[in-house]
Amino acid sequence: MTTTTTRAEDEGEDGARDVDASDALVEGVREMRVRDDDEDGGAENVGAENVGGENDAAAKKKKKKKKKKKAALTTTSKTYPGGKQTAPPSVPVRELFPDGAYPTGEILAHHDHNLWRETDEEKRELERLEENLYNEARQCAEVHREVRQYISEWVKPGMKYIDVCETLENSVRRLIEERGLEAGVAFPTGCSKNHIAAHWTPNGGCESVIDKDDVIKFDFGVQVKGRIIDCAFTKTFNDMYDPLLKAVNEATETGIKTAGIDVRLCDIGEAVQEVMESHTVEIHGKEYQVKCCSNLNGHSIDPYRIHAGKSVPIVRGGVQTKMEEGEYYAIETFGSTGRGCVHFEHAFSLVFFLRFRRITRGENRHS
Repeated sequence: MTTTTTRAEDEGEDGARDVDASDALVEGVREMRVRDDDEDGGAENVGAENVGGENDAAAKKKKKKKKKKKAALTTTSKTYPGGKQTAPPSVPVRELFPDGAYPTGEILAHHDHNLWRETDEEKRELERLEENLYNEARQCAEVHREVRQYISEWVKPGMKYIDVCETLENSVRRLIEERGLEAGVAFPTGCSKNHIAAHWTPNGGCESVIDKDDVIKFDFGVQVKGRIIDCAFTKTFNDMYDPLLKAVNEATETGIKTAGIDVRLCDIGEAVQEVMESHTVEIHGKEYQVKCCSNLNGHSIDPYRIHAGKSVPIVRGGVQTKMEEGEYYAIETFGSTGRGCVHFEHAFSLVFFLRFRRITRGENRHS
């Protein structure tokens, strides 16, 4: 089994797999589009009879089209400063937060060796100068939060993977008010299932359907002016997998709390592994130790660049490179019931095109 906190791609049997993961499952985060469930009305036959000559004896048939019906939108119970969100999400977050200030979220304190930064006037001023960049990232985070909450509650066994991805991605486009490269979907949605650890997404025409025992890693991103929020979550429909998700969630929280300015990347990996591998999970009567996928990592993020050069390991023994002030990171963890190592099979199903100012879904080609 495998679990993660990042992205994934692959079609059917394609993509990154855990080596010994016939039963393996993974956790991650991904994105989707919303589509109108418009229905073409059926044709009605209207008979008209003439009592004239023989040629008018047969009834004339007329076809009349019904008006298209759009899927009804309902409002959620949560109230924002600018009103309520719909389900599926369709109200831009800019309208929900009319003052332009987006939720701050959780702010962690500096580690002991850096506590002086919280009172130093020069550092405090530098933080204030970055406030606009932080607010753009928080706008992306709010879009991500609203979309993933809806998808997590809405997705059900029997749905097609392609339909779920399209619903997710279209929701992102509406909430961020997509406009070329300035704002929109950061990368194609990953929705890796079961033993596929990462980097799989359904291509057009894919008929794969969600099963009640699937473990799905949804991985999607949102960007404004190149500032990317890359986040993933795992969805299951069987309580049997809850301990696996708990192991990965705790490992991810540990990685986030360990991270900070001047922290060595290898120290984050060691902390993540210690928490992850302290867990076990029972699958179909057999107990497995949860292991980190040693060759999968988190990563630094630059404007318009999802992988910016630094990798954050999730096992001990990594590089001693340090995190630096001003950097952005995605802390990603992958828990597995297999050997804790992935290998790559076949072609990937994600491809990125910046040509024509858009990102599009490809057909089993390498990026």
